[in-house]
Amino acid sequence: MAGPWIVTFLYGLLGATLVHADLWPPAVLNLGPEVIKDQLAQALEDHNAIAILQELPLLSAMQNRPGSMLDSLVRTALRYIVWLRVTSANIPQLVVQPSTYDQELIVRIPLDMVAGLNTPLIKTLVQFQMNTEVQALIRVEKSTRGPAHLNLSDCSSSENTLRLSLLNKLSFMVNSLANNVMNLLVPALPQMVKNQLCPVIQQAFNDMYNDFLRLATAPVALSPGALDFGLLSPAIQDSNIVFNLKAKLLDSQARVTQWFNSSVASLAGTTPDRAPFSLLVRQDLVNAIVNTLVPKEELVILLTFVIPEVARELQANIKEINAEAANKLGPTQMVKMATQSSPQIVLKEGSAKAAQSIILEVFPTNTDVRPFFSLGIETNYEAQFFTEGDRLMLDFSNVSIERIKLMISDIELFDPEILKGTLTKILEYTLLPNENGKLRNGIPVSMVKALGYQKSVWSVHKGTLKLTPASS
Repeated sequence: MAGPWIVTFLYGLLGATLVHADLWPPAVLNLGPEVIKDQLAQALEDHNAIAILQELPLLSAMQNRPGSMLDSLVRTALRYIVWLRVTSANIPQLVVQPSTYDQELIVRIPLDMVAGLNTPLIKTLVQFQMNTEVQALIRVEKSTRGPAHLNLSDCSSSENTLRLSLLNKLSFMVNSLANNVMNLLVPALPQMVKNQLCPVIQQAFNDMYNDFLRLATAPVALSPGALDFGLLSPAIQDSNIVFNLKAKLLDSQARVTQWFNSSVASLAGTTPDRAPFSLLVRQDLVNAIVNTLVPKEELVILLTFVIPEVARELQANIKEINAEAANKLGPTQMVKMATQSSPQIVLKEGSAKAAQSIILEVFPTNTDVRPFFSLGIETNYEAQFFTEGDRLMLDFSNVSIERIKLMISDIELFDPEILKGTLTKILEYTLLPNENGKLRNGIPVSMVKALGYQKSVWSVHKGTLKLTPASS
């Protein structure tokens, strides 16, 4: 556990931001309209929506429409139709937009079809264009058996959005037949779309939603252990689907070591922006991950063999304090460092720092059991988060010692500030490479490519670590 000075230091760096950060969900995945429409379009393709449109029973729908009053002339005309079918179909770009109601999205799915009519009255295929639009609503629905979920409902196509036009002008009789057919399709086509296509749209949405859930809750290997996400609640904000996530840390035996499941109604800090998607991870969860990767430990360094120039500098420093003690330093002079905490990450707007407390002891040789002196060191580093391939990377640099406290001295009392420059070099040359080495494998993040993006960037935003696609 971090010592009292660390807590004070963290609050001093972060200020009020740290207080508010604890109120946000442990992690939030925002999916913007661009991602939603692209993934839903792919799901419609996977469910063969185009083939469904091409198989719409246009002729039988007109002939058998309940309550239709076909005059004898029209009935006679329909007898001259050998077949009537959709010859080509296309679903142009979908539109996702906010509704006037809270927790609701409107999805508009345009349909572009060409129908062909074959009649013995003429050898040429009679073609006409059909343009219409399907509208559906995505809502947050509460459940008594678990967390709320998103549901697609009110799928329909209106006559008001239907546009039909004849593509080729032929004889008066054929044109009249085609116009009669198009007039009959005006009430029939929306019902066909609702009956034939809306169930496919529902299935496509369900698959997309389940894919989003799997993506949001996919376990992350940490080595050792893992990070598991779970759904706290879904939400709709503006044009975005939002997954508020809880998390748990697992050890190498898959045992839960820490839970993160707090959440509040207000999500002001995680309001979606214009990025196609974003993943925000709360500061305490970031720290728990870093603590797993960089645990507390003890390092023993034989300075003369590892960094001889710093060993000579330390000997010169000690000589200023006590010349007799400096003469006792042998070739195996030893420094022992015990980290009292893992690096504690502080996320401020646009930057990140790491704070850490260390006990450092200096021994004249590696056979001595009692140190010359022991120091308590409060230090911080620059923390840089970045992407390398599909992995989140973290690197520490630029050591800065905030305070040094003399804890025990066997040579004589002295002001430890005299050692600050030398101690900074020892930390820079030994502790930082050791901790960065534990972080060099990074953390796999498969979400970016799964959503169709090749590159991503990490940034610090209001007490959270934020992942977004890289701008091209």
